[in-house]
Amino acid sequence: MKKRILCYGDSNTWGCKPGLVGRFPEDARWTGILQELLGDQYAVIEEGHNGRTTVWDDPIENRMSGLTYFYPCVESQSPLDLIIIALGVNDLKPRFGVSPGSIADGLSRYFKTLQYVPLHGGNPQVLLASPAYIHPDYVKNHLIYEIYGEKAHERSKLLAAEYEAVAKQYGAGFFDMARYAEADPLDGIHLDAASHRRLAEAFAVKIREMIG
Repeated sequence: MKKRILCYGDSNTWGCKPGLVGRFPEDARWTGILQELLGDQYAVIEEGHNGRTTVWDDPIENRMSGLTYFYPCVESQSPLDLIIIALGVNDLKPRFGVSPGSIADGLSRYFKTLQYVPLHGGNPQVLLASPAYIHPDYVKNHLIYEIYGEKAHERSKLLAAEYEAVAKQYGAGFFDMARYAEADPLDGIHLDAASHRRLAEAFAVKIREMIG
């Protein structure tokens, strides 16, 4: 039986190209590369949504929080062996007014939700992934700068330590995407093709450590 992995994330899981100019093809997205690397004994389920946050509804972009869809998504995709939660960079938008610590605290609700989801025989482990840093050159992109405001790069660098603490609290795995992936300076937020591949290679190692 295949080991089922749910990749629950934002635009960098969806595969948005830097510069907001479309989507990488499946075989160039980290989820698609991950499927190739892991092979037929695994099923990698891609669930990315542009603009997805951890727990905040976006009144401007009309995006729902990731938590809203998490319960039905996990239920519909069960049984699962592993859930990768890769969210947080969108939460840094000043319109939400939350600190890196509060963003990480919001992720606690995902673990609490899992206590109530019908898992249909599965008992998935969770891998909490902190996002790649916002590139310091994001300030050169007027649109992105208007959305993310001052010191977004610096704030993004504070997420990993906060996520690691939450993962430890709930007995989950932790993965720092910034160790392997770098946002393209073209928009400062989205990963280029080389980062998608490095990310997939590192995820593959971590997944085999966690679920075999």
